[in-house]
Amino acid sequence: MKIKLVCISLLYAGFTLAQNQDTQAEKLLQEVSETLANYSNIAIDFSYELVNRKEYIKQKEQGTLIVEDNKYLLHLMGIQQLSDGKHIHTINKENEEILIEPVDTNLSEGLNPSKLFSFYKEGYLFSWDITQPLYGGRTIQFVKLTPIDTYAQAAYLLLGIDTKTKHIYKLIEVGDNGTETTLTVNKFTPNKTIAKNTFVFSEANYPNYYIDRF
Repeated sequence: MKIKLVCISLLYAGFTLAQNQDTQAEKLLQEVSETLANYSNIAIDFSYELVNRKEYIKQKEQGTLIVEDNKYLLHLMGIQQLSDGKHIHTINKENEEILIEPVDTNLSEGLNPSKLFSFYKEGYLFSWDITQPLYGGRTIQFVKLTPIDTYAQAAYLLLGIDTKTKHIYKLIEVGDNGTETTLTVNKFTPNKTIAKNTFVFSEANYPNYYIDRF
């Protein structure tokens, strides 16, 4: 009888700890949201890594991203992607091709760059995860995000947050096919002074490009 009571007590303690950790995770994510909401725009330099150990694939690239409200300008893997909030313009300078398509606010596949710092607010269950110390006294706390949608391609995500600045430092997505993609923020610049036409696409700048519209 004693053993049974001890087991029940341990299970209850574990359940209570999990509840406390979820509360911690919720509080930390709220603090991140409040911090980011104070910025007029955000610019980052980042590294992007894709790894699939089953297929022996490893790819690493550097990129930049500027986000302001629902608009963004992304440079990654030789491709420039510009969104004015209504249309997405994907510009391939090597092939001299441009794809223009409307923003689909209902699209669930993939991560919209304009939502990079707010995507976690909906559609996920979250829990407290590991802590990673970095050089310089920085501490990164990870929150595990599990998609509520059972058909989601991601098994789970890990969101690494700088506990001092409340900035997102790292995002790891673990796919159900074994693929891991990691985005690490190397430089974070809020309230950057940007040109007024940063998110404006001008067809006149690409006179010899093939433009495909959807």
